[in-house]
Amino acid sequence: MLNHLETEPNAQMTLQQLQLFHQLYERTAAGLAKITTFSSEPETRRYLENLISRAYGEIHETRDRQTKFHPIEWVFQTLPRTFRRHIGAFYLSVAITIAGCLFGGGAIALDPDSKPVLMPFPNLLEDPQKRVEEEEHSSTDQLQGMKSTFAADLMTHNIKVSIFTLALGMSWGFGTIIMLFYNGVILGAVAVDYIRAGETKFLLGWLMPHGVIEIPSILIAGQAGLMLAMAMIGRGSRLSMRARLRAISPDVTTLIFGVAMFLVWAGFIESFLSQYHEPVIPYEVKIAFGSVELILLTAFLSMSGREKSKGVRAGDNQTVRVENPQSKVAAVQTTDGTPGAHSTEL
Repeated sequence: MLNHLETEPNAQMTLQQLQLFHQLYERTAAGLAKITTFSSEPETRRYLENLISRAYGEIHETRDRQTKFHPIEWVFQTLPRTFRRHIGAFYLSVAITIAGCLFGGGAIALDPDSKPVLMPFPNLLEDPQKRVEEEEHSSTDQLQGMKSTFAADLMTHNIKVSIFTLALGMSWGFGTIIMLFYNGVILGAVAVDYIRAGETKFLLGWLMPHGVIEIPSILIAGQAGLMLAMAMIGRGSRLSMRARLRAISPDVTTLIFGVAMFLVWAGFIESFLSQYHEPVIPYEVKIAFGSVELILLTAFLSMSGREKSKGVRAGDNQTVRVENPQSKVAAVQTTDGTPGAHSTEL
């Protein structure tokens, strides 16, 4: 049993195995106490001393359990659970972005000449109707031979922006708020500009295939940045800033790696699908594709990783482990109401 525990540090034992292990530990200790009276058995005494010391170390060890990384479990359980655990920060990120959208859209609606100030990208400054006409009547593929390069550029740029949005949480959240608001301003300005020009279908067909993944990714990056800011502020917490940052770092890391994963997909879609318009790809097909993506992403973040409750029949005697995360001791009790033993988690 000791060899197994030392070979597999993450191994967990059942209540029966723990009881047997403790019984063997006591018997070995008793045997060691008896054999110390016999000076002719030094090898046996050393062997028993070695067993006792190893068993004592396993029972009373204080090291944190080593965790193995399981990619599938991380994607479908850890990531969505972490997202839902800090859903309040996500809602705040959404609210800040919506405020930026309202500001940008209102600015374009009231002052169309403000486009050069609100839209930093040259291809957004031209008249929407003119651009749509050029895109739909173009006879050449502008991304011919460079789709992969364009996709890589999009991925790296968007991931850099996301990491920067997260890192700005170190400014007590002010930088993250500014980034989210600014992204909302651009999004609102572009949307109102194309809607006013009567190009709503083109706008949806252009943005939805990649935007339904890219925009939530930026919002989740903002969520992580706001979590970082809240940990630094520490309102209502008696922990030190160092302890608060250490506690939040695993969740922040999980979210930003999830954002990077989403943005890789968004980069592929934007390069190989979003940039092609009618008559090459009908807008209805692109809008339908984006709608399916949005439904799947919503279902993934809201439902994936939820634990299913299993009923227990009356009379069943099953072992239930209630673990205290602050210690290595697990309270064990049976489902028929009889208390079990307190056992050390090995």
